[in-house]
Amino acid sequence: MTDLLNFDKVKYIGNSGFKAGDGFHFYNPEEEIQGKKMKDWLKFSVAYWHTMDQRLVDPFGDGTAVRPWDSISDPMDQALAKVDYLFEFLDKMDVDYFAFHDRDLAPQGNTLRETNANLDKVIDKIEQKMHETGKKLLWNTSNLFTDVRFLAGGATSPFADVFAYAGAEIKHSLEIAKRLGSESYVFWGGREGYDYLENTDTKRELDHIAAFFRLAVDYAKEIGYKGQFLIEPKPMEPTSHQYDRDAQTAIAFLKTYGLDKDFKLNLEGNHAFLAGHTYEHEVRFAREAGLLGSLDANMGDKLIGWDIDEFPNDIYESTLVMYEFLLNGGLPTGGLNFDAKPRRQSFEMEDLRLGHMAGMDTYAAGLRVASKLLDDKYFKGILEDRYSSFDSGIGADFEAGKTKFADFENYVIDKPESEIFKNVKSGRQEQIKSTVNNYIFNVLGGK
Repeated sequence: MTDLLNFDKVKYIGNSGFKAGDGFHFYNPEEEIQGKKMKDWLKFSVAYWHTMDQRLVDPFGDGTAVRPWDSISDPMDQALAKVDYLFEFLDKMDVDYFAFHDRDLAPQGNTLRETNANLDKVIDKIEQKMHETGKKLLWNTSNLFTDVRFLAGGATSPFADVFAYAGAEIKHSLEIAKRLGSESYVFWGGREGYDYLENTDTKRELDHIAAFFRLAVDYAKEIGYKGQFLIEPKPMEPTSHQYDRDAQTAIAFLKTYGLDKDFKLNLEGNHAFLAGHTYEHEVRFAREAGLLGSLDANMGDKLIGWDIDEFPNDIYESTLVMYEFLLNGGLPTGGLNFDAKPRRQSFEMEDLRLGHMAGMDTYAAGLRVASKLLDDKYFKGILEDRYSSFDSGIGADFEAGKTKFADFENYVIDKPESEIFKNVKSGRQEQIKSTVNNYIFNVLGGK
């Protein structure tokens, strides 16, 4: 492979020293966790839009990124060159997967036909590189939010021509998914919501997007694409309110429209934070609904109120997310996609390498700790003890469907208040949090 990037392949060096950047301290791809190699559990993925396209803009400033392909002036030549850089980056980072939006890859033409032709030239090269390297497509998606035509959404647009364009774009994107063997296909509704309630027919828009999703499922079956469909929740930004604002809202939408057999969720740490949740909260509810599909590995900043897509570095969070992940049996058609970018002041190519290393180590560390928590049945024991009163007596009768309100009344009517409270136990929240810290210190300190 041509050496375009000025760094060597990153290797596992173990927990030696404090400075990051010399190698992976916790990500050992061949290490077995719960009977499976770490690389097969985590399935790390590089996000094309942040790694190859992101200029590090923010709402108040122009891009600062300096990239080796910036000197290529022709848009198509640059688009084709970036494919070479991507696959070398994947190789040197020891990452097997990547993900992209259709509009990440090639410049738009004057018509959709021209745009598709530009895109297909890049797809030809990506397909060739995949065959040469064995790298795989975790998921792809369509960008139905950047172009001005999508100012009021794509599948929820009140304008039929825009809606039709969105459908035509998805059609071609699904054909690409089939061609490249994409393991999943994601819908992120970047503008599928409303900015002002009083000029929005919300019921009609929800009916439209549900029907749009059914058309996507139908076309996938028609062309023989078997990847998993995913919806990625986000509460707001760019719209005031997005219809798939968090995991529970998205689950309710899928069940309301009978789409839960075909769709699962792609969850993101930063989006969870913006919705007022922890990341592990979102993963828990998706897992319990049987709808956990894939994860975008990033985090937000508690001091900044927008979607900053920071590389993850919180091992406490990654541990709790990985615990839910292990209970889910991993992500058969999903993985951990780094929908993340360096900070605006970290503008060099080297910062992309360091950011991905940090994220990979953070989730590898979380996986190790979560595995120990699972082996020790620590959380399982807490839950069994806390809900033990439902394992016998009136609690067991209720769970078995044997009780009515009259039975509850007969059970408690003459009990003194002190009897009701005497079996209430402390939640021991402070101890549990501290114990999780101790697991982190001990599991990672011993490596």
